[in-house]
Amino acid sequence: MLSFIKGTIAEIGADYVVLENHGIGYLIYTPASVLDGLPSRGESVQMHTYMYVREDQLALYGFLTRDDLQIFKLLIGVSGIGPKGALGILSTISPNQFRFAVMAGDARAISKAPGIGPKTAQKLIIELKDKLKLEDVFETPNAAAADIPDVSQGAKKEAMMALVSLGYSETEAFRAMQKIEASDSMDSETLLKLALKQMLTF
Repeated sequence: MLSFIKGTIAEIGADYVVLENHGIGYLIYTPASVLDGLPSRGESVQMHTYMYVREDQLALYGFLTRDDLQIFKLLIGVSGIGPKGALGILSTISPNQFRFAVMAGDARAISKAPGIGPKTAQKLIIELKDKLKLEDVFETPNAAAADIPDVSQGAKKEAMMALVSLGYSETEAFRAMQKIEASDSMDSETLLKLALKQMLTF
């Protein structure tokens, strides 16, 4: 119903922000990572929103980017993961870090979020691994370099995509690239050869 809300920040709480728009204050729940990126009270901001409707609950959840919102929707689509758990994950790791954790089968990184245990993290990996792609990371606008550990450079991206085209899964390609001690001087062909050697150890 509400794609986004643009308004003036009237209040910032521990897990929410209130945006004032034409005399109406919208209470929007949001992860800590988003709260840290908000401007000061009295300034204007636009938030992409999701209206969560249940018999006993009606709440708005908001994010500064559509990418955050997309991951939030994927998370709450998993049985047993509610909005609170989804916000906890997005407060702990960024959307791209979450994508890589899923593709690499890194349940430990996901389980660092409050209320998310190892079993739940593994369930998330199983249910979402086919819904997340490397292209989503590389095409994300303004993706922070820290979100894409050791694969943000063009040569590494090309090598990973080449592995996928050879029939390896994106998870296998990512794991292989993680194991390579690469230098900036290496081209994609060299990285591909090293990655293929790593595949033999899986």
